[in-house]
Amino acid sequence: MLARLHRVRTLQLNLTMADEARAQERVASEHQLSQRIGQLIDAVTPTPAVTASAASLMANAHFRNRLLESADAATARIQVAEHRAAQAGEQTKAAKRDQTAVEKLMDRARMAAIRAEMRALEDMPASGGARRNRHDPC
Repeated sequence: MLARLHRVRTLQLNLTMADEARAQERVASEHQLSQRIGQLIDAVTPTPAVTASAASLMANAHFRNRLLESADAATARIQVAEHRAAQAGEQTKAAKRDQTAVEKLMDRARMAAIRAEMRALEDMPASGGARRNRHDPC
């Protein structure tokens, strides 16, 4: 029964570790997206130019505004991803604690079985003294 429980806990641990890895990848991906949006914002920053028309300045301002909104949304997604990554880390720790507890129970059961075998060997009658023949004398 403990072996079966150990297999289940090991499976749960592996699943939570995979979830944690995915959450960490999501955080990294959101950070990269945020950095890319920041680069785009810097790229469309208005620069004083003689040839710039009012329409192009308005288009740049509109695009920059949209990018700033995207940057705010990316910041919110980063916070959510970091929160989920922290939760996944806690779940992994809990799964590891559960698996370790089952392993300790298995070790205790194994030690109890060894002690019982040792007691059984100690309680066996000694085979010293007269040796018995198993068959009639020849």
